[in-house]
Amino acid sequence: MRRSLQSVWATVLFCLGLLTSHCGEARVLTEAQSGPLYRVLGYPLSISCNVSGFSNQDTRKEFEFRMFRPENGKEINIISTDDQDFSYAVYMKRVFNNEITLEHVSPNSVLFKIKHLEEKDEGDYECFVINPEQTYDGTYSVKTTVKVIVNSLIISSPVSASLSHDEGDSLTLTCQASSNTVQHTHLSVTWYLHKDGEDNARPIISLERDLTLSPGQGFEGRYQAGLIGLDKVGEATYRLKMAQLELSDQGKIYCQAQEWIQDPDRSWYSIAQKSADATTLNVKAKEVVDKGSLVVRVSAQQATLQEGQELSLSCSVDAQNLAERFFSVAWLRENVEITRIGPTGVVSVGPEYSGREKEGELRATRTGNKDHRLILRPVRTQDQGEYVCRAWPQDRGADGAFTQGAAQDSSSQLVTISPTESGLSVEMEKKDVSVNEGDRLKLTCKVGGVKGQLSVTWEHKSPLFSNVISLSQEGVMEVGEEFRQRSIMAMRPAADTFSLELNEVRQADAGVYQCTVSEWTITSNGKVQKTNSQSQTGTVSVVLTESFLKVSLRSRNTLATVGEEVELLCRLRGPRLPMTLTWSLQRENASSPDNILTLYPNGNINWSGDQRRYQVKTESSQNEVYQTLLIMGASHREAGRYQCEVSVILESRYKKLPPSNLLAVMVKNPVSELSLTSNPPVERNINTDIDIKCSVIKATSPLSRFAVTWLVQHQAGSKTILSSNRDAVVTFGAQVELSHGQRISMKRSEGPSFELTIRQAWIGDSGLYMCKVVEWLQDPRGQWYELPPASTTTELHIIEPENNLTIVKDDVMMNVTGSQEFAIPCHITTQSSQSSVFQVTWFWQKESGIEQHPIFTAHRNSTLQDRDGRGERLRFGHPVPNHFNLTVFKPVPADSGLYFCEVEEWLLSLSQGWRKVAAEKSGKLTVSVYIEGGDVEPVCTQGIMVGVLTGVIICLLVVVFLLALKVFQGSGAKKPDDSLWAEEHPLKPKPSAED
Repeated sequence: MRRSLQSVWATVLFCLGLLTSHCGEARVLTEAQSGPLYRVLGYPLSISCNVSGFSNQDTRKEFEFRMFRPENGKEINIISTDDQDFSYAVYMKRVFNNEITLEHVSPNSVLFKIKHLEEKDEGDYECFVINPEQTYDGTYSVKTTVKVIVNSLIISSPVSASLSHDEGDSLTLTCQASSNTVQHTHLSVTWYLHKDGEDNARPIISLERDLTLSPGQGFEGRYQAGLIGLDKVGEATYRLKMAQLELSDQGKIYCQAQEWIQDPDRSWYSIAQKSADATTLNVKAKEVVDKGSLVVRVSAQQATLQEGQELSLSCSVDAQNLAERFFSVAWLRENVEITRIGPTGVVSVGPEYSGREKEGELRATRTGNKDHRLILRPVRTQDQGEYVCRAWPQDRGADGAFTQGAAQDSSSQLVTISPTESGLSVEMEKKDVSVNEGDRLKLTCKVGGVKGQLSVTWEHKSPLFSNVISLSQEGVMEVGEEFRQRSIMAMRPAADTFSLELNEVRQADAGVYQCTVSEWTITSNGKVQKTNSQSQTGTVSVVLTESFLKVSLRSRNTLATVGEEVELLCRLRGPRLPMTLTWSLQRENASSPDNILTLYPNGNINWSGDQRRYQVKTESSQNEVYQTLLIMGASHREAGRYQCEVSVILESRYKKLPPSNLLAVMVKNPVSELSLTSNPPVERNINTDIDIKCSVIKATSPLSRFAVTWLVQHQAGSKTILSSNRDAVVTFGAQVELSHGQRISMKRSEGPSFELTIRQAWIGDSGLYMCKVVEWLQDPRGQWYELPPASTTTELHIIEPENNLTIVKDDVMMNVTGSQEFAIPCHITTQSSQSSVFQVTWFWQKESGIEQHPIFTAHRNSTLQDRDGRGERLRFGHPVPNHFNLTVFKPVPADSGLYFCEVEEWLLSLSQGWRKVAAEKSGKLTVSVYIEGGDVEPVCTQGIMVGVLTGVIICLLVVVFLLALKVFQGSGAKKPDDSLWAEEHPLKPKPSAED
C-alpha cells in the first residue's frame, strides 16, 4: 500500500516537474525486454529490467514488479527489492517459497524470474524503479506483455530398452520430435551419452536450430572422420549413426529436443525441452571371427518409396558348406522383429505385424539356399527406418531338435517413405483417455482428405501391438482373438468418423491404442487395392475400482451397555455397481473373523451368525450406498472389531475391494445399583443361638439373582463359612470342619434377605462376619454375567463366665493293703458349656515337695493313655457325667504317695479350631500301702475318719441332687451330644502322638 501511494506521488511530482522544468530531453530511462514474450506453461519466465540516467550510477536502485490482467485491468503487486510485504495475497505464497524472485544483476538492473509458469500468469508486467532523488526527470516504469502457451513439443524413440553390440559394429538410432506450436518456433535435437558413474550426460552430436551440426566434446575426431553423423529424415525423424562403436560408447543413449522462439528483440529463447526414453547400449570387446562364421547382407529393391508402394527386401546368408547347414532368418525394423523364417521354412510374424499379415500386406519367403525375401505392400509412412537382417545357425540333433547358435546381423538398410498426395489424414479425437474399471471405453478417430473407400483397424499395445477389431471397406467387422469373448463394437457413425466401443473395461485394457485408417481404390483390372494408410495413437488409462470406490465404517455408539442397540454404518462411495457386501466380526482371542451375513445384489441375505441379534437396511443415493447393521440388544458376545467388505461385479466376475477400516465395539456391564443393609455389633452368651441377617435394599434389575458368601475374619485371616450360588445351592467352605456344619446354616427369605444361623454358640465363634453378595443378570442371549460384589459386615462377640470349671479340691488320706484296691476320684462340681470337652490327667508324687509324675490321661478325643507303665493294674471309669475315677488294683508299697487329678476344658471354634479355655487341679489323696499282716499305722483318729466320710457323703448327695434338677429342667431342650467318656474303658496302648 505504501509503495502504491509512493507511485501515485511519483506521478504527481513528475507532472509538476514537467510544468516547472526547462524544455529538454528526459534524463532517466527504464528499459525491459519488449513483448509479447511467448512462454510455455510449467516452464520458467525471466524478464530483465534496467535503468539509466540517475546522477549517481553506483548506488543500488530499488525495483518493483506489478502485473495487469487484460480481462479486468486490475493492478497486482508481485515483488519488490525494498519491501518484503509488497506482494498481494495471490502471489505472496509463491514469493515466500522463492518460486518468484527479483534479484539485482547490478546496482541499476534486476532480473525477475518465475520458476514454473501458471495460466493465471498471463498478462502485462510492469517494472517500476523507485526514484531516490528529489526531482523527476524521465521514465521510471516500463511494461512487457507475457503470453502463456501450452507445451506442444513431442518426442519419442521407437527403440529397444537395451541393445548389445560388439566393438566395431555400427549403431543407428532414431527419434521423432515435432511441435504444433502456433507461433513460429525452431527445434534443435541433441543425442547424449550418459555413462555409468558420471553425473552428467555428454552430448554426442547436435543439430542446432539453424540446421547446423555440432559434435560434442570428445567426439570431434570421429565426427571429422565421418564415423558419427546425425541426419534429419522427413519432417520429424532424427537419425544418429555411429559407424564403429568403441568400448567407451557403453551407457545410456537418448535424444533431447529443445524448442526455440524468437522474441521481438530478435534474440532466441528456449521455451521447452523434452527427452526421449533412453536406450542402454552394451558394447562387448570384439571376438576373433573364425572361418565358419556367417556373412549376412541385406538390400532393398528400392530404398525410397511413396506411401502405398511395395517394399521388397532381400537377405543373403553365406557360409561354408551352406547346402548342408540350417539357418533361421529374421527381418527387424528399428530393432523390432517383423517376421522370421525358421530352419524348416516355417514363417512366424511378430505381434506388431500379425494384423498386416492377415490383411495380406506382409509376405516373407525363402527364394533359394541362401536368399530370403520380405515384401510389404502397401507401405505406410511409419514403415520407414533402418532395416536389418539377422541370421542364426541351427544345428540339428539326432532327435531332430534344433539348437540355435550365435546371431549375426547384416548392416542396416535405410528405407525412406514419403506420404502420397492423397491427403488422407487421421486424428485421434482424444489422445489421453481415462476410464473407470467396469465402465465403457469409447475411442474416436477423425479422418480427412478421403478419396476412396476406407477401412479401419484398431490395435492395442500392451506391451506389443495386437489386433482388437477391424471394420473393412465393405463394413465387415472382425474381432481380434483376445477380444472375441468381450462386448466390443467398431462403428462408423459418420463418413469422417470411426469409433471403438469396449464395454466393462478391465485393468489389462490400459495402454496405447492405434487407429489405422486405410484408403482403397479399384485398379484398372477391377481389383480393390489398398493405396494409403494413416495411423494415430492414443493412451488409455484404467482407473482401478479401489481408486474410485471407497468403503468406510463408522458408528455413533461404539461403547454400549448390555442390552442396548448398536448401529454400524458401512458407507460405499463411488458410482453404483452391482455388489456383494459381507459383514464380519473379529472377536478377541479368536484366530479368524466370523462372518455375520452376506448381502447379494438381488437382495438375498445369507446369514452366518445369529439372525435374531441383527437387522440390516440399505439406503442409496447417486454416488453413495449406506448399509446399516443394527445389533439388537448387545451382549458380550457381540463385542469385537467389525468390518464390512465389498465385492463388485465387473464383466460377470467379482472383484474384491480393500475392506473397510476395523471398528471396535465394546460392550460393558450396567452400573451396579446393589445396596445392602448394615448390621450393628451383636453380643451373645455362650451356648445361645445366633442369627445374622443380610438384606438387599436395592437391586440393579428386578430379575437379578444373587450369590451370597459368608466369611468370618480373625487376626489370622479370613475364612469362608458357606456360600450360596445364584441357584441357592449352599456349600460349606473348605476350612469348615464337619462338626460345624451341624450347627451352622443359612436361609433365604423375601426381600431378598440372607440369614446366617449359628446354634449353641461357642466362644470361638466370635469374630467379624462378612456377607458378600454378587448380583447376576442375564444378557439378551440368556447368558448370565455378574456385576461387582457388595458386602456388609457384622461384629459378633460371644461372652462366658470367667471360669466355668470347678472340681473337688478336698485332701483325703487312705490306708490300704496289697489285697485291696483304691480309687482316685476326679469330680467336676460346676457345669460348664454343653459343648465343652474335658481332658483328665492323674498325677503321683512320693511325698509333698517332690517331682510330680503323670500316671494316666483320658484325652478329649476319648483315647486313654498309660503314662508310667502300671498297665493292667489301672482302670479308668466314667460312671456319670463329670465324674471320672482311676482305680488302682493290687497296690504295692511302692504305690504309696500323694495322688491328684488335673482337668482341662476344651471348646471348638469356627476360626481357631479346638482351644483350651480352662484348667483346674483337684485336692490330693494320700495313700499308704501295707503288706498284709503287717502293722498299720493309723493315719488319723477314728473320729476324724468318720467326720471326713460324713462330709464326702453329704457332698455326693448335693451333686446328685443338682444333676437331677438339671436333667428335669432340660428335658424339653435338645438332647446333649453323647459324652466323650464311657463308664468303663479298658486301657489302650499309648498313641503315637497326642491330639
